[in-house]
Amino acid sequence: MSAAEPVVVVGGGMGGLTAAIRLAQRGDQVVILEARSEVGGLASSLTLDGLTFDAGPYILLDRPGLTWAFHQLGLDLEALVPLRRIEHIYQVEAPGGETVRFEASAAHTAEGLEARWPGSARRYLRFVAEMRRIHARLQPLLYVSRPGVGSLLASGGWRHAWFLRRSLAAVLRATALPQPVSDAIAIWTHVAGQTPATAPSPLAFVPALMHEPGAFYPLGGISAVVDALRAAAVAAGVVIRTGTRVQRIRSERGMVTGVELAGEECIQTTRVLSNAHGVGTYATLVQGMPAPALARLARLPLQSPGVCCYLAVKARSSASALPYLRFHLPGGDDLCRLLVMPWVVVPEVAHDGWVPARLIAPMRHEDAQRLGSDGQRAFAERLLAEPWWRAQVDEVRVLQVRTPSDWGALHHLHRDSMNPVMTASFMRSGRLAHRSPYLRGLALAGSSTHPGQWLSFSAISGILAADQVQPAC
Repeated sequence: MSAAEPVVVVGGGMGGLTAAIRLAQRGDQVVILEARSEVGGLASSLTLDGLTFDAGPYILLDRPGLTWAFHQLGLDLEALVPLRRIEHIYQVEAPGGETVRFEASAAHTAEGLEARWPGSARRYLRFVAEMRRIHARLQPLLYVSRPGVGSLLASGGWRHAWFLRRSLAAVLRATALPQPVSDAIAIWTHVAGQTPATAPSPLAFVPALMHEPGAFYPLGGISAVVDALRAAAVAAGVVIRTGTRVQRIRSERGMVTGVELAGEECIQTTRVLSNAHGVGTYATLVQGMPAPALARLARLPLQSPGVCCYLAVKARSSASALPYLRFHLPGGDDLCRLLVMPWVVVPEVAHDGWVPARLIAPMRHEDAQRLGSDGQRAFAERLLAEPWWRAQVDEVRVLQVRTPSDWGALHHLHRDSMNPVMTASFMRSGRLAHRSPYLRGLALAGSSTHPGQWLSFSAISGILAADQVQPAC
């Protein structure tokens, strides 16, 4: 192996950026190959008519995880990315008319529940306290590439092995909370197009994390995190090549030999870290994969990015009275709808009296595939025609609409999906390994290698994957 040989990072999303910085800091030559015109992936921003939007599906930050990732890179998160605490976090409007609201304060949230369902405050606070205790013991496992029995013993997490074996639905049933409250806690399963019965138990941590340490939003939007990492990568000597799409990861006798680009260019290397779609890396970039392995990967349920409508709105209500996120449950088997209102947290996003908002509708991957591009566009039109989201809006302009087909084309997504759905069984099975068991010299980063879709998990995955890459000789 030549000391001058670079480590090639395929994809400049959150995981690719943190991996590249980690590798460069230890002395490797690193080049990021990004198919789009900018790095950041689904954490990128979008500017329309003078308004800046978070382009992708990220809506909340897991601050402790992101702080850990930045600390591992010698960076100070809050010095580089000013964060503002979200006081009124989200509300869920159920089909029967009940509204469940979650505030930064656990006590205030419990008071609201008690007013509607007497006796529920005590049960809610007990549930939050229990989830906080379990999370504290299991949190160290987030920073381990392949958690096993040893990790459980070292962290004390073995006490909660029973918890990890349960579904979210089972955890919520044990709380004896009113069904609308349980449904509101489980609303995040809609984003992944799954049910509480198939969702992993750690999703029950969300309320505890919202209350302490709290939910936050970057003053410059989610892409402010990308901007900080991009600057750190350049400072570390990482070469970033945008507009460069990888065609194939070459190999011989089970070992990486290079990366083939469009136009027949090939970069010779025996070390590749892919931040592209985990399943897509194996299905489309790696040649000679074992057929049984491909079959297992093909059976994993995929997560659709859903539909997103970028809106310019003039709000009717005072920002201080509105939740940052407003979920609507249509009822039946339909997934939720979501209105994201960043001006509630950061009024500075206003431009000429207008503020940006995103109207989001998750879609099950199989439904999006069945509908096709035209059907997805028709679904978006029906979403925009729904009246519920206009309650606090005086005027609105639809600036752009993105469907799963649009996301797939813009971000080169495998089968128009973000990655496998993090079901309970997928989490317990170990997810996709950071160090490939199929091809020597290949490592993977991204949400398919870490338990969930939090922005911080993608950042953490890059560091853990980089640590699996052999140093240059």
